[in-house]
Amino acid sequence: MIEPLVNLELAIEHGFTEEEYNKLCNILGRTPNYSELGIVSVMWSEHCSYKNSIALLKTLPREGGRLLVGAGEENAGLVDIGDGLAVAFKIESHNHPSAVEPYQGAATGVGGILRDIFTMGARPIAALNSLRFGSLDDARTRFLFEGVVKGIGDYGNCFGVPTVGGEVYFDEVYSGNPLVNAMAVGIVDTNRTASATAEGVGNPVLIVGSATGKDGIHGATFASEEISEKSEAKRPSVQVGDPFTEKLLLEATLEIIKNEWIIGIQDMGAAGISCSTSEMSAKGESGMKIDLDKVPLRQDDMSAYEIMLSESQERMLVVAKKGCENNIIKTFEKWDLNCAIIGEVTDTGIIEISYQGEKKAELEAWHLVLGGGAPVYNREVKKPAYLSETSTFDFTSLPEPESIGEVFEKLFASPNIASKQWVYEQYDSMVRTNTIVGPGCDSAVVYVKDTNKALAIKTDCNGRYVYLNPKMGTITAVAEAARNIVCSGGTPLAITNCLNFGNPYKPEMYWTFKEAIAGMGEACRFFKTPVTGGNVSFYNESPDTSVYPTPVIGMVGLIEDVSKITTSFFKDEGDIIYLLGEDNEEIGGSEYLKIQHNLVTGNPPRLDLQAEKDLHKITLELIQNGLLKSAHDISEGGIMCAVAECCIIDDKNLIGAEVDLPVKSREDYSLFSESQSRIIISVAEENMEAFEKQASKGFVPFLKLGIVGGKLLKVNQQYEFDVKHLADIYYNSITEKMNVKV
Repeated sequence: MIEPLVNLELAIEHGFTEEEYNKLCNILGRTPNYSELGIVSVMWSEHCSYKNSIALLKTLPREGGRLLVGAGEENAGLVDIGDGLAVAFKIESHNHPSAVEPYQGAATGVGGILRDIFTMGARPIAALNSLRFGSLDDARTRFLFEGVVKGIGDYGNCFGVPTVGGEVYFDEVYSGNPLVNAMAVGIVDTNRTASATAEGVGNPVLIVGSATGKDGIHGATFASEEISEKSEAKRPSVQVGDPFTEKLLLEATLEIIKNEWIIGIQDMGAAGISCSTSEMSAKGESGMKIDLDKVPLRQDDMSAYEIMLSESQERMLVVAKKGCENNIIKTFEKWDLNCAIIGEVTDTGIIEISYQGEKKAELEAWHLVLGGGAPVYNREVKKPAYLSETSTFDFTSLPEPESIGEVFEKLFASPNIASKQWVYEQYDSMVRTNTIVGPGCDSAVVYVKDTNKALAIKTDCNGRYVYLNPKMGTITAVAEAARNIVCSGGTPLAITNCLNFGNPYKPEMYWTFKEAIAGMGEACRFFKTPVTGGNVSFYNESPDTSVYPTPVIGMVGLIEDVSKITTSFFKDEGDIIYLLGEDNEEIGGSEYLKIQHNLVTGNPPRLDLQAEKDLHKITLELIQNGLLKSAHDISEGGIMCAVAECCIIDDKNLIGAEVDLPVKSREDYSLFSESQSRIIISVAEENMEAFEKQASKGFVPFLKLGIVGGKLLKVNQQYEFDVKHLADIYYNSITEKMNVKV
């Protein structure tokens, strides 16, 4: 291959600004060659360097609590859960690839996040996801939705990890740019964790797993620009996954970690060999000499540039303890995987790349990485003008509906509220037999084997709330994730985040991002749930629109005693229904406002952090004392939808209820308000007195709503709904839309 002449024009084609290209030339003291330009272009891309976000991310609470490693220090977060065990967890995006090639984009997103978990030495025990699409009335959206769900399901099912939970939202703003965020959770002995580091002069460097091909080249750069008509031509930037190979890679990786044959290990995700060599070297304050002739290739005609930038899946970079390399090679051969020594660790701090007898790159590792020499920016901010209009919207101007019953059924059928059974039925949620509570309840619950403990896991974010008030909307995302953990009987431990935003060079967008980070930091400090790490995904824009700012929160909580696990649905005839918390008739950004009036406006629901914390405290105390039979938080659709869900979430045991729901000024606003810090609970009749006595000691108002029983949901002595009819609406709405033939 004749390499092109490197100049400013070529650098700009690679995503550099003129300032960044000049900075690189000054660092090197010369013009970079073609391979070096490619390596730095991916390492300095937004996707790898976080150049427009790292300064703000460092303001988040990134240590404390039960954290065993600080945020961003390793492939995934690590939190102590006692008994010599830790939970490793992380969430990442695969938005841009999924917009172009939904099946492989989603599948490789799952594969990548699973590798981040088992490179920590942890065996994955659960996967979750957080998805956003346009309207299901649109054929293109249905195509993307179907492909993404199938990609997630096929990869997870074949790999053998249960997909236990997640969330799916639909809104027109996501039409051109779906969001596909994948989360994984694993368990590891605290004395058997691995690190993504390179140390020890002369220690061998090995590449293990699949052979390297031309798929995924410049995937990191592709993820650092807006989706456009040109994106379709970038299909080669979308990687291709093989879950069966990944399963073998998991077993081989855990074996070499367990036998303590390695110094460090890192997944080859974005930027491939470029990223793993430079990041591991920078972390270990070392360097590497790499011979690309030793890399197993799928194609014979690959250049050094292509090998270094390939994002072929199911690959790892391993730094072995000298003398242990043969053990590692034999292990990977046993699992029928490639394993080749491609270089060694040095003490120079330099990444030296050679190929076919030529030196192809010589770059200082520190200059390439996040927190090192990569650019760091604080962008211009400007409060969006639309907020002055939305925040002053006059809700008294909206007409009251003629039929509350009709509005309720229409709302209950909304894809944002209706059951996501069409999605999770395609996932194996029970493989490995750890799953105690699968998809459909407030949070998933997974057993920690050989203990009496379980993990409660949840992803959460309402993008409309963040759009209308970025700081409060993000506080709410953290609080609701924690509330869902609490409803399952868990104590929130820590979060990971996936921050999906538009173009950071637009001042209005960057103001929104900055406010969201401030809200996240405030909430996480208050709840003592430090940020273990995560992912920033900018440029989620298409020619038509930008997505709602969507800072997805992935949270893990600990249930110390599996006998205290609590589920969302009503259990038995005669149980008493209560409301914890109170309504403020807040419908700004609500599903009711969108479905009934086609508006996304107003202020989102307020959230008082102390009131929320008080709610968590009393709920957990009631659960620990065995006084609650169910707990379900009130979110999209308000209290009427929440009570209906409690009747039918257990689709094998539909049960009715008779309730008197409080109404303040307007019936529609009270019944469909999305006021925060509220939970619907049920209590056995014989425990009423004990419940009320204990609840009275807390700071949370509570109200008796009614009783469980019968085959009807009766509301305020005015509205009656057959629970079978409600179940039909709830479980079939999305299926009916997906069965539409064009």
